[in-house]
Amino acid sequence: MSKMKVTVDKIISLSEEDSVDELQKHLTFVSDDQLTSMVTNSALKGKDTGVLIKAIFKGSPVSASHGANRRLLVYKHCIPLCESGDLQPEVASDIIGLLMLETHSLPGDALAAIGSLYVEAIKVGEMNNGRSLELFPTVLTALAATEALAYGKGELSGDEYKKQLINSLCSSRWDPQCVIHLTTMFRDVPLSAEDLQFLIEKILRMLLKLDLQEIPPLVYQLLLLSSKGCKKLVLDGVINYFKKQDQLQKEEQRNGESEDVEVQTIPQDQLRHVEGTVILHIVFAVRLDHELGREFFKSLKASQSDPLCPFSIALLLSVARIQRYEEQVFEFLKVAITKNFKDDQIQQSSKFLQDLLPQCNSVSDMILDTVKNSVFGWDHVTQGLVQLGFMLMDSFGPKAGVFGKATDVVSAVAKTPNQLACRLGGEVLLESFKMHEPIRGEILEQVLNRLVTKTASPVNHFIELLSSIVMSAPMILLESSSKVTETFDQLSYLPLSTVQGLLKAVQPLLKVSMSIKDALILVLRKAMFSSHLDGRKAAVAGFLLLLKNFRVLGSLASSQASQAITSSQVQADVHSRYNAAANEAFCLEILSSLRRCLNQQADVRLMLYEGFHEVLRRNSQLASSIMQTLLSQLKRYFEPEQDLLPPLKLESCISAHGDQVFLQEPLAHLLCCTVHCLLWYQNVRTGGGLSDDEDDEDDEGGVQNELHGILESITKRMIKSELEDFELDKCAEFSTSSSVGVKNSIYAVLVMGVNEVLMEYNFITANYSKNRIEEVLELFKRYHKVSEILREKAGKGRTQSSKTPRSLLSLSFVSTLLTALFRDSTQSREESLSVLRSSGEFMRYCVSVALQKIQQVEETGHTDGPEGQSSDKTFRHLCDITSVLLWRYTNVPSTVEDAGKKEKGHSVSLLCLEGLLRVFTTVVQRYPTQMGNFLSSLGGDGEGEGSDLTEQTAFYIRQFQRALMTQLSSGEEEFNTKEAQLLVSILSVLSRQLNPTSQQFLQMITWTVKLCKETNFEDISFSKGLLSLLFSLHVLYKSPVSLLWEMCQDIHSQLGDIDQDVEVEKQSHFAIVSMKTASSTTLLVLSQVGKVLDEVDWLIAKKKAQISSDRTISGNTQQPPGQQDSIEKAVTIQLGTLLTALHELVQTALLPGPCTDTLMRELSRTYGILTTLTKYYIQLCATQPGQLPARLEKLVKLSGSHLTPQCYCFITYVQSGELTAGGSEKTKKKKKEDEAVAAASAKVLRETKAIPNLIFNIEQYEKFLILLSKKSKVNLMQYMKLSTSRDFRINTATLEAALQEQEQDQSQQTESSQASEGTQAPKKKRRKQ
Repeated sequence: MSKMKVTVDKIISLSEEDSVDELQKHLTFVSDDQLTSMVTNSALKGKDTGVLIKAIFKGSPVSASHGANRRLLVYKHCIPLCESGDLQPEVASDIIGLLMLETHSLPGDALAAIGSLYVEAIKVGEMNNGRSLELFPTVLTALAATEALAYGKGELSGDEYKKQLINSLCSSRWDPQCVIHLTTMFRDVPLSAEDLQFLIEKILRMLLKLDLQEIPPLVYQLLLLSSKGCKKLVLDGVINYFKKQDQLQKEEQRNGESEDVEVQTIPQDQLRHVEGTVILHIVFAVRLDHELGREFFKSLKASQSDPLCPFSIALLLSVARIQRYEEQVFEFLKVAITKNFKDDQIQQSSKFLQDLLPQCNSVSDMILDTVKNSVFGWDHVTQGLVQLGFMLMDSFGPKAGVFGKATDVVSAVAKTPNQLACRLGGEVLLESFKMHEPIRGEILEQVLNRLVTKTASPVNHFIELLSSIVMSAPMILLESSSKVTETFDQLSYLPLSTVQGLLKAVQPLLKVSMSIKDALILVLRKAMFSSHLDGRKAAVAGFLLLLKNFRVLGSLASSQASQAITSSQVQADVHSRYNAAANEAFCLEILSSLRRCLNQQADVRLMLYEGFHEVLRRNSQLASSIMQTLLSQLKRYFEPEQDLLPPLKLESCISAHGDQVFLQEPLAHLLCCTVHCLLWYQNVRTGGGLSDDEDDEDDEGGVQNELHGILESITKRMIKSELEDFELDKCAEFSTSSSVGVKNSIYAVLVMGVNEVLMEYNFITANYSKNRIEEVLELFKRYHKVSEILREKAGKGRTQSSKTPRSLLSLSFVSTLLTALFRDSTQSREESLSVLRSSGEFMRYCVSVALQKIQQVEETGHTDGPEGQSSDKTFRHLCDITSVLLWRYTNVPSTVEDAGKKEKGHSVSLLCLEGLLRVFTTVVQRYPTQMGNFLSSLGGDGEGEGSDLTEQTAFYIRQFQRALMTQLSSGEEEFNTKEAQLLVSILSVLSRQLNPTSQQFLQMITWTVKLCKETNFEDISFSKGLLSLLFSLHVLYKSPVSLLWEMCQDIHSQLGDIDQDVEVEKQSHFAIVSMKTASSTTLLVLSQVGKVLDEVDWLIAKKKAQISSDRTISGNTQQPPGQQDSIEKAVTIQLGTLLTALHELVQTALLPGPCTDTLMRELSRTYGILTTLTKYYIQLCATQPGQLPARLEKLVKLSGSHLTPQCYCFITYVQSGELTAGGSEKTKKKKKEDEAVAAASAKVLRETKAIPNLIFNIEQYEKFLILLSKKSKVNLMQYMKLSTSRDFRINTATLEAALQEQEQDQSQQTESSQASEGTQAPKKKRRKQ
């Protein structure tokens, strides 16, 4: 050992003395083994290693072969030594540093040997430490610089040799432990683009073999490596890796749930934390390298066919924190979300597309997954989620428009892509609110801000979100109570609907927070004296809500059943004795505030009257105060003298301002409110529901009796009163332009309302006594007389004022009354009910009121009157009403009814049918989930209890089918168009409830097709309805192209050919297509053609996107041929059949006007889509050179031989038709010459667009066909005929005739003959074909 030490010292001293020759000599005596032992020992001791190696290098000149070999020996020994892990880190890095300095002086074969050593070591997995890898890039760089190296039997340049090494390295198996070291190492290696791509693909494949914990550092190194290029490849690879991991994890979770397996190969929390870290790495890289950001967006946009997954969405939302990308990210997500919803909708609405393509991935599910995943510490994503949620709700929420429908659509089931996107925004915000504490305040603040600021547009979607937030976490919201109370300050300036929604949403908070409740009461009291009418209405709405929800001790438990919102999470004991006692004082105080409203405008009073009954039902202890209030209010307008007529002081109900008269007291509503409260109270007392102090009871009994007395007195005197007593008369003026007319109209509406309310009161209290029922009929006659006068007057004036005022009968009473009239067969009631049944007018009135109520539910979701706001009770009443209407319609056919009853308006049967159509539509829209309950409540015998929705629906469909068949078999004289149309509409609503894969659906289609083939009634509106039903069903069964072709043949044979000399073969596939109905059928057929073209266009776009995304993903353009062709084949067949159908229509002598215009438009679109298809094949030829499909050639041939020449003839026909029509018009009606010219010029303007568009599209199609012919080396133009030059046509015979006529000085006729005869040449040409 000492000898070795002597040698080491000697070498070092010789080196320090600069005696190089001596050193060289000395080293020649040291054997290789000794040399390596020296280096090893000094390295292990950590002493003088660097000095020793330097000395060895100094004494080993590269010029001498032994010197070069010695150097190589040192390299070969030091590399594994550093990798072994036996050395101290600083010693190892010193050695590697020294070796790096000397690398460039090594000869080529030595470098090649070192390179091969590295490659072999990596292959066998000896490079796990990674310390010596720093040297490898230097070796490779030096190699690339050498000129020639021996390789096999020949020579290679250094650069090529380096490529071979890298290729060999990337093709070999890597130990997963060394992947990160290798990736780090390659950052310093100069690489060509191909090598880099090869390397990155290798590293991305290794991702799957690594532990999850090792992924973030590797991605970090990959991102650094991507600065050399292949950025898109790196990003795509990382995103696809996590996409697969997420899918595996999901499947494991799903299987685990079903099999109770506890072991997870991919722990969820670990995967999410790794994803979070990787996202941070990528965002950091994008921040520093904007090129990476650009590539990221390019990659997302290119892979349109399947761009997103929960990981990439989270990544996008994190990138959105970088300001320059924010707008881009949200715009991209917005487009992706709506496109996904639209695609899904297009696919769901067509069986043809469902069979062709798999269900598209739901972006909304992915976004909600991202929200769930973000709970694992993804703070960098949460802000983006909030922004995304609000952006979706702002962009796609209901827009201000025609108020009424536009505002209420959201409450029904979301159907359109916009509604679905808006709902998704709400779900994202609600889930984020539940999961992330830091952003709760911001979400709440933004929701409340929007409620306050968006006064011009509807805000129901924000109110729903607020309501869900309150329900999910009321206690959490108390922390932000200041934000809620700040919003209350704005109440009096907000629209009433917003106020009601807001208060209903925050109502659970009022029960747990005194401060919020007090703040609200303070605001409402101020609003009570607001100068704005809306402010005062808001105050009334708020106070009524409080009265409903703060129950007084002893109130009926049953009133709790319909409480609007109760929260299981509100842990405050709001019904304890103390609270209830406090509530009483609180409620009485509110009632005294509300009494002030009884002197305000009619609108404010109206709200109060509509709310009192609901308050009473929920808070029965307030009965005495409310009844007392109503009694004193009613007495102000009641005439106590029993002999005086009329019994009510109508003049007190109106007031004037200047020359304007307006309603001050909605008396009928006051009476209505009084009657409902009285009847409800009487019900409760007889049921023994209230047990009070006796004094109270006497007091209330007195009020009750007094009210009954007043109502009976009003009834008797109203029956005695004539119209003149109310200053109304048949000759009176009812126009809205004069104050007298307005006053009379108000009186008339009040009298009608009072009569209606009294009818309800008397019928309910009559208990079927004949005298009282007769009084009901007398009241109706008074009502009817006034309503007839109003109708007559309205008929003379403008039609818009002819709307009948909204009925004051309650929905529950309408249900009771209809059941009594139509279904009640109790013997004891027979006599009294026959009084009402004998009046056809009364029966019709009852059904039409039911219609009005159903329509109101359809439009707004609720009705006027008591219980109108309760969705469940409304649904129950709808079920009862439908059951009665259905029974009446099926058991008393309209043909049985007297002809006399039909003269005025519709028969009762027809009204019942209209009601059924309305109610089915309403239930589908408003109660989509309860359709099964609804149908089973109608009491049909055919469907068993446990049967599914399709069976139930089919049972009722059969009933309406029978009714329609009866109509059709009754002959044309008896045929009632209106009834047949209603039946078809009902069938189309019900058939949408059938499962498209069921047997019943197939039967429905078969029946409809059979009906269309056999029915030959020439009724335009009925045929339109029936064909629309046929098309809507057919598209869910299979593509309707063959159906369209048959119909086009029928239309052609009915209307004849554009060339009068051609005899069209008589065909009749569908008897429903006749001379009379052909035009309307043409428009329907063309609209279906448009839908088929939309589908084809959508499919071609999908295929185009697929080509471009396949091209970008590592050049993988080859698709499995079977799968690829199915879509192309389907597109070609669809277009082929459509061309054949249009070929028939283009030859049909259609009437100029909508039919020809629409046909021109659809022809233009067809050529446009043929052009798109041609472009697609041009693109395909560029990426996949090969044979064109034979089907495409056939399609081109079909378009060239069948359609294009006919299009030119059709254009000529349309123009000549217009000219001749114009000519004859001028000669007949010279007085109206100017009008004719104006109409003709408008027509010309319309035509100037349609015809040139069509010709342009045909020529574009031919232009791209020429291009495709060149690309594919197939002559497609052989099928195309030269297009007609239509600008300049001379016919010699016509010219001579024209010259002769000119001599006779008849220029006008000349023009017309030239125009008409000038078209003959093309006609002849067409016949020769």
